[in-house]
Amino acid sequence: MSFTNRSNGRDKTGGRHVAPDAGVPTTITAIPLTDVNAPGSGSIGDLVKDATTQVSTLVRAEVALAKAEVTGEIKKALQGSVLFILALTVLLFSTFYFFFFAAELLDVWMPRWLAFLIVFVAMVFFAVFLAFIGFLRVRKIRAPAKTIDSLKEARTILPGGSDDGFDAKHATGALGR
Repeated sequence: MSFTNRSNGRDKTGGRHVAPDAGVPTTITAIPLTDVNAPGSGSIGDLVKDATTQVSTLVRAEVALAKAEVTGEIKKALQGSVLFILALTVLLFSTFYFFFFAAELLDVWMPRWLAFLIVFVAMVFFAVFLAFIGFLRVRKIRAPAKTIDSLKEARTILPGGSDDGFDAKHATGALGR
């Protein structure tokens, strides 16, 4: 454990011992499993102060642990994504050669200009088809109704009720609905 006296449970490095090259904490502060003060030696104020300090330390430790785990997974996902994007880029550039091959193949049975025109028109129709399918998918996007309903419900439950200035129009206004 990295508890020091009068430092809110943290040492000079913020309660974390950082590896020199990784940037990810190798140890995380934790709440001690034994009593900080002997029973009966502290007042109620000291007990509340200790409890608050321990809860604060626990929350910070959990956040640091989650941050360390997520950071490692994000790095792996980023590396995989970069390789996937590179593969798609190579595939995209290779489609030029496929369409050129298709035009040359059609050139065997018809004039060259007609073969390249047929390939061009086929590519344009395919692009229009994909754009139309994409438009239909985007048009189906709706406002997050469950989230808006839960925010309205939270407004009535939380202290202050409707005095917080939240309005349902603001929640759906960003989507233009």
